Amino acid sequence: MKAKINVRNPRTGQTDYSIIPPTLEELTAECAKLREAQINWQKAGLETRIAALQQWKQEIISKKDRLTEALVNDTGRLSVTILEIDSFISSIDRWCKIAPELLIETEKPTAIPFIKLQSQLVPYTLIGVISPWNFPLLLSTIDTIPALLAGCAVIVKPSGIAPRFIQPLSETIASVPELSSILTFIEGTGETGSNLIKLVDLVCFTGSVNIGKKVAEEAVKQFIPAFLELGGKDPAIVTETANLELATSAILWGSIVNTGQSCLSTERIYVSETIFDTFVAQLVEKAQRVKLAFPNVEDGEIGPIIAEKQAKIIEEQLEDAVVKGAVIHCGGKIEELGGGLWCKPTVLTQVNHSMKVMAEETFGPIMPIMKFYQISEAIHLANDSIYGLSAAVFAGTETEAIEIAQQLNAGAISINDAALTAIVHEGEKNSFKFSGMGGSRMGAAAIKRFMRKKALLIKTQPIANPWWFEI
Repeated sequence: MKAKINVRNPRTGQTDYSIIPPTLEELTAECAKLREAQINWQKAGLETRIAALQQWKQEIISKKDRLTEALVNDTGRLSVTILEIDSFISSIDRWCKIAPELLIETEKPTAIPFIKLQSQLVPYTLIGVISPWNFPLLLSTIDTIPALLAGCAVIVKPSGIAPRFIQPLSETIASVPELSSILTFIEGTGETGSNLIKLVDLVCFTGSVNIGKKVAEEAVKQFIPAFLELGGKDPAIVTETANLELATSAILWGSIVNTGQSCLSTERIYVSETIFDTFVAQLVEKAQRVKLAFPNVEDGEIGPIIAEKQAKIIEEQLEDAVVKGAVIHCGGKIEELGGGLWCKPTVLTQVNHSMKVMAEETFGPIMPIMKFYQISEAIHLANDSIYGLSAAVFAGTETEAIEIAQQLNAGAISINDAALTAIVHEGEKNSFKFSGMGGSRMGAAAIKRFMRKKALLIKTQPIANPWWFEI
């Protein structure tokens, strides 16, 4: 009998759910079925695939309440769950709209007059997606939707920390016959994900740097592509010309939305010394107005810490910062309420790069602020990290902000705003440093990651080539 894995409820701290990972034999058999079904999925053509995804969207809308309930139990938060589901639904429409123009196969002449070039896009047969717990639905489907439209079969292994949404989502997939044979969500652990990499043709992974490195190593052994979206330690630079009302509101949202449990959260804030005190006072005042979503899920903006191990990391970083001289202006501790683990928005000053809170990914509602005296210093500090996912710049003019942004080593820079890549998915970007590897999962280029390019070199005239042997 297979062992069950108990799952903790982030609001109550109780284990009220369990999953049963598939055996290697079961996983192998499922992947074989998906591979067989992919042949017809590809042959059916893009119009059929679009129709299937649109039917899936309608099934999701009809079961939205059940999906919401499952995600709330997975994550303990409501407002972000609603945004997550709406973003997922919108992404289906967006990809269905733009896929036809992106997947056109072209024909053109070459430099040789009697040779023409015809391009063909060939989908990878089976895509494996391994996704994290912070946005269980959105991050398990952000790669899945374009891969399906490209003509691939997809198998998804979400995090075992937040797996409750799999059942209602799988029911929507089962209601669409064309989709149910080429898309599967499986419950599982890290071992399940490791086994999955051995069975697919391409892997997409979202998660920590440490696990991402292991995924990359396993993908190399299998000689398959790996697209990795890993951790972040996103900086924000606020110059003396910035609109402070706008900057404090944007940075507050970018730092603590989803309780700061996002790889693109703002986790380091560098503020000009001329406005430092005013900025800190405004940010603290706004942070203190944000409420916990307790005792009811509708009560406030900040949900519980989803993963128990993450609370320990946050606590350790705060203790380290205080020992080294940091000052806490609000928040600053992990609270147990109703069995769940919570952290109020926390503002820190007197921080420096010797502190873990300024160097290591936090994944919590923590806002450490450091002053700078010259903009060159701010740029140096912002780039002084192993991460390079995204960043933000606030300045009095767009020109000034862009000039700073162009010097930052990060894949996406929000100008006079923060964490815009959570909302705007059109901008193609690559992760810098240890924040990831591979092609952009944003923008039009994302869909072509799932296709190999084939070149057909066609001779158009029955003539001898001038480079042939003269025999």
